[in-house]
Amino acid sequence: MRLILILPVVALAGCSTPSFQGLFGPSPQPTVAAPAPTLNPTPPPPPPANAVTAEQFDTTSQEERAAAVVSETPSTAEPLGTTIAALGPPAEPGIWLKTPLVTALTPGRVTYQDKAINIELRPSGGAAGSGSQISLAAMRLIEAPLTSLPELTVFAAP
Repeated sequence: MRLILILPVVALAGCSTPSFQGLFGPSPQPTVAAPAPTLNPTPPPPPPANAVTAEQFDTTSQEERAAAVVSETPSTAEPLGTTIAALGPPAEPGIWLKTPLVTALTPGRVTYQDKAINIELRPSGGAAGSGSQISLAAMRLIEAPLTSLPELTVFAAP
């Protein structure tokens, strides 16, 4: 009787081995998402597969970060509106904002409190007022807490 109770446990233990191909054949390999279109001719590399910290996920260079920070928004910049932004996928590198305020990939600028940065505006495809997603690198540049939902003012680049 004890053998009957132990047999299923032993059989299931073999299912976790790398050579196990499942009941219906081998498991499909996970697909890797294609990189998002970008205005940057040399976008930052994707983060390493074992990244766990914000520093490891943020693969933008010091030069890219310095170029993104601006002292003030020029008066010729066209305001597109305001949006509430959540942190976007951390594994998607670059300094970008996916927003319904644009319909095409556009250079732009966002302000948050007393910070202003140059940013790549990407269309989100969402309805007007549906909110936006901001990259990890951009969130760090505007010094917003990563778990917050900052209200951003968005401008088209002059």
